[in-house]
Amino acid sequence: MTSVSSAVESKTGNNRFLRIVAAISTLSGWISAGMILLSVFITCQMIFVRFVLNGSTVWQTEMVVYLMVTATLIGLPYVQSMRGHVNVDLIPIMCSPRLRYCLSIFTLSLSSTIVAVMVYYGYDYWHLAWSKGWTSDTIWAVRLWIPYFALPVGFSLLLLQFIADLVAVILKIDAPFGLEAN
Repeated sequence: MTSVSSAVESKTGNNRFLRIVAAISTLSGWISAGMILLSVFITCQMIFVRFVLNGSTVWQTEMVVYLMVTATLIGLPYVQSMRGHVNVDLIPIMCSPRLRYCLSIFTLSLSSTIVAVMVYYGYDYWHLAWSKGWTSDTIWAVRLWIPYFALPVGFSLLLLQFIADLVAVILKIDAPFGLEAN
């Protein structure tokens, strides 16, 4: 636990905004993990009902799919905060510290812009499902605005984390790409 708290400390310093975003990202990671765990339990229950009780499952498959997609979207900011994405840092390693800094600002800004577009269209899609009363084409007939709500929420949280990463690099609280100067 000490290494995780020291990692967060090194990325946030005493900056209140960065600490709040780190806490939100950590919470979203826990929520995401809970959703994955819940989907595992539902899958086990579904297997039991189908193969032991020889019963029908109505909602389980759809619920597991929605939980896994939502867990992925809600977990994005945590993965970004821990730099858990696949990184190819050969170019940043080869760059001078100044160029690495500029490249980091560029990539974080571009990533933020792309995710902001995804927030917009995710919200638009969610709102369309909500206003039109869309439901799934299954017996369960889930109101689709409920699982689609993960789109604007997940991408908004990811955007917030990207902005925090950008602020941390600009304020020199965190090193560009997590790489210290040569």
